[in-house]
Amino acid sequence: MGRAVSRLNAVLPKRQFILMGPGRWGSRGDIKLGVNVTYSDINHTAMLTEIARKRGNYLPDLSFGTHFFQDLVEASIHYLPLYPDDPGVVFAERFFRGSENELSNLAPEFAHLDQVVRVIDVPKVSGGMVLRVLMNADEERAVGVLVPPGKPPEGQAEEARPGEPSREGHWRWRLRMAERLAAQTDAERFGVVAMYVFGSAKNATAGPGSDVDMLVHFRGSREQRQALETWLEGWSLCLDEMNFLRTGFRSGGLLDVHIVTDEDIAAGSSYAVKIGAVTDAAWELPIRRS
Repeated sequence: MGRAVSRLNAVLPKRQFILMGPGRWGSRGDIKLGVNVTYSDINHTAMLTEIARKRGNYLPDLSFGTHFFQDLVEASIHYLPLYPDDPGVVFAERFFRGSENELSNLAPEFAHLDQVVRVIDVPKVSGGMVLRVLMNADEERAVGVLVPPGKPPEGQAEEARPGEPSREGHWRWRLRMAERLAAQTDAERFGVVAMYVFGSAKNATAGPGSDVDMLVHFRGSREQRQALETWLEGWSLCLDEMNFLRTGFRSGGLLDVHIVTDEDIAAGSSYAVKIGAVTDAAWELPIRRS
């Protein structure tokens, strides 16, 4: 099964197909948990839908919160948990079981799995329609509908759709917000020597759910540190709300800030090693000085 999925991931058009299947994908130890794949076996999909069907008293655990799930978020692969047996959930199982299976045409070496693995060419079986999935992360609701190909409905601008990237790249927006935060931080008031950005925002790899990784070189009193942490928490919550409105992803706080002291830098401990590092060094940001 895992090898068949991996093969389809390689031959199907990147970001133009959806993977759907039972249980927690990526679990390597227990086959009962779901499909045995690694991230590289599914990294070209546009969306992963994990289906949790009840069998007696057993309901499989799904991926949220796992490292595998974080890989999906970082790669802008949309994720949807589906519980077909829950009240109010409509699952068009007949469509999936009754539509023509393209598996033998795309991966003939896995044709013997055609009763288990199904590949559906949506436009072919629906008279030219395409599948559009609309998601609302705040209400934890989603719907998949067949619609004519073309632009989104009027009033639903592409950059404003929850779950879709805006026209400004995720990394670029995060870097711009980090620069704005630093520019508005009063160094004297908070005992700040310098501020830095590193990680996915600096390296242009951020996805819609990525944190903004920052370093703060602090040299001040306990009261100043408490004030600084409150200031940063406010920014973190505000940026998280802005990111939610842009992407549909909410994390409870977008900043991941590491405060380091002179002693940390001298000892080269923890994240302090990124300041002035030879490779992948943190970038210093201009801060507000009196």
